[in-house]
Amino acid sequence: MRWVSAISQAESTDAALFEIISLVRGQLGAERPDLLLAFVSNHHEPAYAAVSRGLNSAFSGALLLGCSAGAVIGGGTEVEGSPGLSVTAAVLPGVDIHPFHLVAGDMPSLEAEPGTWATAFGLQRMPPPCIMVIPDPHTTPTEVLVRGMDAAFPGSPKIGGIASGGHSAGANALFLGDRLHRAGAVGVALSGNITLDTVVAQGCRPVGSPMIVTRCEGNLILELDGQPPLAALQNLFEQLDEADRELFRTAPLCGVEMRDTVEHREGEYLIRNVLGIRDEGDGMFVGEVLRLWQVVQFHVRDARTSHDDVHAALSRYAQEARDRLPEGAVLFSCLGRGKGLYGHPNHDSDALREHLGEIPLGGFFCSGEIGPVQGITYLHGYTSAFGLFRSARPPSFVLDVGGIIGLLVVPIGQLHSRTGNSP
Repeated sequence: MRWVSAISQAESTDAALFEIISLVRGQLGAERPDLLLAFVSNHHEPAYAAVSRGLNSAFSGALLLGCSAGAVIGGGTEVEGSPGLSVTAAVLPGVDIHPFHLVAGDMPSLEAEPGTWATAFGLQRMPPPCIMVIPDPHTTPTEVLVRGMDAAFPGSPKIGGIASGGHSAGANALFLGDRLHRAGAVGVALSGNITLDTVVAQGCRPVGSPMIVTRCEGNLILELDGQPPLAALQNLFEQLDEADRELFRTAPLCGVEMRDTVEHREGEYLIRNVLGIRDEGDGMFVGEVLRLWQVVQFHVRDARTSHDDVHAALSRYAQEARDRLPEGAVLFSCLGRGKGLYGHPNHDSDALREHLGEIPLGGFFCSGEIGPVQGITYLHGYTSAFGLFRSARPPSFVLDVGGIIGLLVVPIGQLHSRTGNSP
């Protein structure tokens, strides 16, 4: 497996295509890619079709997947507010690539059998895959789509982001193969000699202590630890320092524990907005359906917190991965992050480089990010979702005839083996 990534900031689409094709070919040498991930800023909006044609012509035999975007990421560089064309190419021996395009009218209901969802994706006859998906926000019920993917393949890792280049239905471009779609969701399912690891950094930190939902109705909290939610909020607010009070006053967030456990670690909560207080003043709406006895903890978000969170998440992954570091990566980051949040570009790309080294990285800034928390896939906001790809099998060691003879006549310390890729 081999990944490369490049970016062009040329203003002309023709110049950007020429540059990006040259850069990718230069990195690949004689190798031919099997998968192309392309993200193009909306500065090139009149020429989306030309981008698709140019990349398909230059890299025939590779499957093209991508979209238009508000800002793009390629070669570990984040380009915001100016023209950008990003291409990440992967050589994937032993990997089966299954493209899919799904529109809202073809989506089953959430009550449908899991097999019905697998059939809708065209993936009913394949082992549990790794899935990358890019929905259009104006034509796709993304929450339904995400839940449908989990229903069809509950054990499969999923990553993705919502196209962000257009502001109305039909304005976004979704690339899949040699087709340019203006609605629905496009994606790929990858199976065989490939593994997808995910790191989801929601950019928040908890304040106060975890509390138990002792009464609720859907997404309406009626009691926390046996008291009205407004009383719990007031008690929490009084415990905060002045800086956290200001953050909490501006945009309080609710972290929802998504697994039954007696321990609740930072980074394991699903972060949702506090939507408001019920008119009667006796309940608080949050952006997630709750269940009785579920644990919640309030959170805050700012640049410092987001910085610490993404570094902590990548550091944990680096420690866990160690000898199986990824060979390529994609980053689906919120439009609300980037230099607008941090004050300088390349923050999250630099964080990946710091913890995992010079891994080819591409992606884009999204209108919503897709990734798992505690094994369940969700649609997020203000999040960076990293997809980290590596071979499922280590290279096999093959000994030729000369090597076998060498076993008989050469001292052990002088033996040499030849490493070959798995088929």
